[in-house]
Amino acid sequence: MADPQPIRFQDGAAYEQTMGKWSHLVGGRFLDWVAPPAGLAWVDVGCGNGAFTELLIERCAPSSVDGIDPSEGQLAFARTRAGAAGALFQAGDATALPYADDRFDAAVMALVIFFVPDPVKGIAEMRRVVKPGGLVAAYAWDITRRGAPFEPIWDEMRRLGVEPAQPPSKDVSRMEVLAGLWRDAGLRDVETMEIVVERSFASFEHFWTVTTAHNVNAAIEAMTGEQQAQLKARVRARMPTNAAGRVAFTSKANAVKGRVE
Repeated sequence: MADPQPIRFQDGAAYEQTMGKWSHLVGGRFLDWVAPPAGLAWVDVGCGNGAFTELLIERCAPSSVDGIDPSEGQLAFARTRAGAAGALFQAGDATALPYADDRFDAAVMALVIFFVPDPVKGIAEMRRVVKPGGLVAAYAWDITRRGAPFEPIWDEMRRLGVEPAQPPSKDVSRMEVLAGLWRDAGLRDVETMEIVVERSFASFEHFWTVTTAHNVNAAIEAMTGEQQAQLKARVRARMPTNAAGRVAFTSKANAVKGRVE
């Protein structure tokens, strides 16, 4: 197999097209499960283009939200979101958060933890900046068990001998690994939940355009023209359509939460 292309999230608008709707679907289910009270001070670690930040503000009436991400391109898009106008976005590293100890009531990583090169350090940083009794939570696509929204394309790429881009810490998306990391970090009352969400697309072409709009497309562009045509045909053949031509696809994420001692 060819070497996988690296994942780069620099374009907030492209990320919105690919992952924005998925983020809203899974993020909403996650917040229903966490059920936080209003008036908390939150930090959204790896906030990206602000998709979850906006949802958090809409659903949870926080007293404040800080969003931090390494990509200036993503942050620039986040700052344009009308629903996230009250959030403070800044560039930074999940493993070295620029905040004082006990600064927040809650810290969250939304579809991020598998991109953190050192997840243990990232969790320790979230724990450090959250007050005693506060919430530390995360959720991630269940990549190792084929739960990601890109899986139909990834699987067919592999069958054609092309290795798709994968997060550097993808094993942390496993439920048992997440729970173990939270307990090892000294967090209490650790709970987990599987989140299953379905997204409907107007047609296969809509699914293909949306799903290949961002990092997946970099790997596809590195394929030969013949491979690209084969890939699209193979994915089309495996995606069921209803009588109206719509395509529905189900993805799965694993969520974890715990409290700071």
